[in-house]
Amino acid sequence: MKMILKIARTELRNLFYSPVAWFLTIAFMVQCALFYTSPLQGLAMWQDMMVRNNPKWRDFGSSLTQGMFLNPDGIFDNALQNLFLYVPLLTMGLISREINNGTIKLLYSSPVRVREIVWGKYLAIMIYNLLLVSVMGIFMVSAAFNIQSVDYGLLFSAALGFYLMLCAFTAIGIFMSSLTTYPIVSAIGSFALLFILGRIGGLWQRIDFVRDLTYFLAISGRTEKMLRGLITTKDVIYFILIVYLFLSFTYFRLKGGRESKPWFVKAGRYTLVFALVLLMGYVSSRQRLIGYWDTTAGKVNTIHERTQKLIKELGEDPLEVTLYTNLLGGGVGRGLPEARNAYLSALWEQYARFKPDIHFNYVYYYDYDSTDGNNGLYRNFPGKNLQQIAEQMAGAYEIKPSMFESPEEIGRTIDLRPENLRVVMQLTYQGRTTFLRTFDDPPFWPDEQQIGAAFKRLLQGQMPKVYYVTGNLERSIYKRGEREFFTHSINKSNRMALVNQGFDVDTISLDARDIPDDASIVVLADPKTSLSATTQRKIQEYVDKGGNLLVLGEPGKQAMLNPLLQPWGIQLMNGTLVEPTKDEMPHMVKPFLTDAMFDLAEEDYFLGHKKLHTLHDYDDTAYNLMPGVTALSYAPNGPFTVKPLMTTRGQRTWLKADPLVVDSADIVYSPQEGDVKGAFPTALALTREINGKEQRIIICGDADWMSTVRGGGGWDSRGIFSWLDDNKFPTYTPRPAPEDNKLIIGPGTAKVLKIVYVWILPALVLLMGTVLLIRRKRK
Repeated sequence: MKMILKIARTELRNLFYSPVAWFLTIAFMVQCALFYTSPLQGLAMWQDMMVRNNPKWRDFGSSLTQGMFLNPDGIFDNALQNLFLYVPLLTMGLISREINNGTIKLLYSSPVRVREIVWGKYLAIMIYNLLLVSVMGIFMVSAAFNIQSVDYGLLFSAALGFYLMLCAFTAIGIFMSSLTTYPIVSAIGSFALLFILGRIGGLWQRIDFVRDLTYFLAISGRTEKMLRGLITTKDVIYFILIVYLFLSFTYFRLKGGRESKPWFVKAGRYTLVFALVLLMGYVSSRQRLIGYWDTTAGKVNTIHERTQKLIKELGEDPLEVTLYTNLLGGGVGRGLPEARNAYLSALWEQYARFKPDIHFNYVYYYDYDSTDGNNGLYRNFPGKNLQQIAEQMAGAYEIKPSMFESPEEIGRTIDLRPENLRVVMQLTYQGRTTFLRTFDDPPFWPDEQQIGAAFKRLLQGQMPKVYYVTGNLERSIYKRGEREFFTHSINKSNRMALVNQGFDVDTISLDARDIPDDASIVVLADPKTSLSATTQRKIQEYVDKGGNLLVLGEPGKQAMLNPLLQPWGIQLMNGTLVEPTKDEMPHMVKPFLTDAMFDLAEEDYFLGHKKLHTLHDYDDTAYNLMPGVTALSYAPNGPFTVKPLMTTRGQRTWLKADPLVVDSADIVYSPQEGDVKGAFPTALALTREINGKEQRIIICGDADWMSTVRGGGGWDSRGIFSWLDDNKFPTYTPRPAPEDNKLIIGPGTAKVLKIVYVWILPALVLLMGTVLLIRRKRK
């Protein structure tokens, strides 16, 4: 060990007695300074402007630690992108210099073992790597004094990932330096090898045996989790193994230069070490053996405690996940074999962390649904049948057609046509199954909310049932028209639809059937004809028993619903609310959301506005567009406790008494014609205690805001259904807002820091290096 330290000390002296180390240090420092101070100064100026002009401004609403250090224009990302430029210059002469100058023979003849030479030189580089991390540490320490509640754990994890990557790169550089007497050749070789290791993860991914090996060897993306604040033993061991691999290769190279042994013996050493590294890497990446440490302040890399609880309830019983990929369906590229490791890493690893015995299956098939005139595929391949089309598509993906089951073969196992024949997962647990869908939005894979709902379905079996009343021309959940309710209810391609949030959805005609006992919510949406006495009686009986109900009305349809609502002390007022603006037609009213609306559920939008309310910083910014709505009235002493969920404001809105023609001349307020100005509720929440539970009813004066053309209502409709289901579904996973969301310095201080970090500090290092080199030259 003493000899290793002595060699390391000598190597460090040589390193800093050359201009290369000083040049790299200064260049790295300037780079980090620019990527730290530029966004810092911009944020400081913006914050100062907002504080001076907007007294209600609180913070940026996002993590500044993440933004300044880990975003694409942050320090770490840019440092890692340019790392391959520094390492070859740093390592190209470590051993090639000794060979070129002939000093390697002196080392061989001295009482120094080859492994001590290798480890001594590498220890010197490790110490220099620490210097580069220390340079980055300057800005981490600065951030602690510049950012409110900086996320130290995130910075620690990112710094560790950067250091391990740097050590891996330099180990590769040392090996390349041992292969040649020319430093420039060593540098080029390092570039080439780093490029290969960065791309090897995408090679031969269609071959089952090779897939995990090449994916393990890939160095690109290895710091991704650490940069997000998640340290895993798999990634740490990977870097250690890469360092061991290339230092061993360097040792074999130097030792082979001073001994005469057959080529196959020398090659066997390399092969044995390479195989050992692959074996250790494979074992260490097995899910049961991986350890995790989420260093972030908000534990953002760990699934929510509620999801962890669901996984714990699954117990030791096996969970099976089968990925079905249709060669001719949507999302096929995400389900093919070459994307398998990305699929497991991006989607399932965070859940396998808590249940490592999840078993994954993969089924590939081809099928196409040409019903309803859907013949686009055949038009693109005229004269060919489905099998011939599948063979050509498989050829385009460079995959054997034999791996795909035919429609007849897959049909004997499972019917996937109701799942639109796209990439889909089927979860199986204790004999129960459920589908987990993919979507055409950028995330593609289901998120934690949908996966939590799937786990609940496997555990509970029976899910909350939503019944939409039919028989009076109500809005339909089966029609895709712009006024219908398909989007928010049964649209499987909408990740926020009820069917993807854990609800079972069906329709019911109350003239023919009674409301089932398993009904969690009954929806009566805009009936266009009068409700029969039977329908009214059954709904009243359902309410009398304590059932939860959603009623959606429309202007001009008051007579259809008022007889039903009258016993509850609620009425749809005659007329239509109007709100003339310069951009919208007058019936496009924007009622504002109340505190009661924000209390319905844990929707992120609701939680954000509740925070503003807590700070007494609320202004009328949360509203909902209702295209054609009537006002609601309610009796203060009725059988229910009533709270407005949405209400219009002041003098901007009035209730137009006579029939409204929206494409006529300007709508004018006319009290003589019965128009009434004021604040009108457009949605009400009714509650009461009955049969030992809280009964919940919501009544709205508009149905269009939940229609397909309005996106199914979005976050507010999800919140309403959650509240009506006693907040059992969806499985919300709210995260605390980041606390490092504000600077504690002004633009003046940020400007001074930029001058210091970009100019003064590098100049001081340059001066120190220049003095040292001049003194060395004189000696």
